[in-house]
Amino acid sequence: MTNPRRRSLFRPCIDLHNGEVKQIVGGTLHENDASRLRTNFVASHPSSYYAELYKRHGLEGGHVIKLGPGNDRAAREALAAWPGHLQVGGGITAENAREWIEAGASKVIVTSYLFPEGKFSLERLKAVSAAVGKERLVVDVSCRRRADKWLVAMNKWQTITDMEVRRDSLGLLAEYCSEFLVHAADVEGLCQGIDEELVTKLGEWVTIPTTYAGGAKSVSDLDLVDRLSGGKVDLTFGSSLDIFGGSLVRFEELVVYNKGAQSSTEA
Repeated sequence: MTNPRRRSLFRPCIDLHNGEVKQIVGGTLHENDASRLRTNFVASHPSSYYAELYKRHGLEGGHVIKLGPGNDRAAREALAAWPGHLQVGGGITAENAREWIEAGASKVIVTSYLFPEGKFSLERLKAVSAAVGKERLVVDVSCRRRADKWLVAMNKWQTITDMEVRRDSLGLLAEYCSEFLVHAADVEGLCQGIDEELVTKLGEWVTIPTTYAGGAKSVSDLDLVDRLSGGKVDLTFGSSLDIFGGSLVRFEELVVYNKGAQSSTEA
């Protein structure tokens, strides 16, 4: 009898902007033009509320993302609410990565630091990996589609880098990290469906745990991601979720789904 394969799971998130938990349309976050920002949701609860909610339901592998300055305090509050179980990203460098692990992050997530002036630096990847250890490093390969390929995007997804998301580049990155986070920036926050082609490719290419975010609008998207990726890719829900003001997906449904998926794998 063959063992059942791993199934894709729901991974929670806490997105922070100006010190508040928010849900933002991914492609509208600009460094110097706040007028272009489209916000789907601003929470009345602090970041710690969501961390405690995830803790209560045993939702591991969630990420806290600092979208710009002014979010360090809120990020620390979330980490303190469930130390050792949440990842943190946004402004992470080789110099401050260890500090965030000490603040309670299970792993640190890095993107922009790896791409000075939009060009990939293997030296910087090695430096941040050495600072915290491969097992505590997540590389965010969030991307934007250009023609028939995906290019890593940095600086709040506004700057396109010189790295294409494909098998060989992911293989190189995986030598120095233990996980990938992939925001499909073109569909992030739109609740109009996931990038099915990207999820399929990630299922073919990745060799380490990977979480995809962008466009999820139904609990059934978990089954879709599971099928497309062969269970290799997990899924984050944002603006569609009721705890973030959405009306398409109930948080409780995702909790139930995860329990079923994990029990079937363990059976």
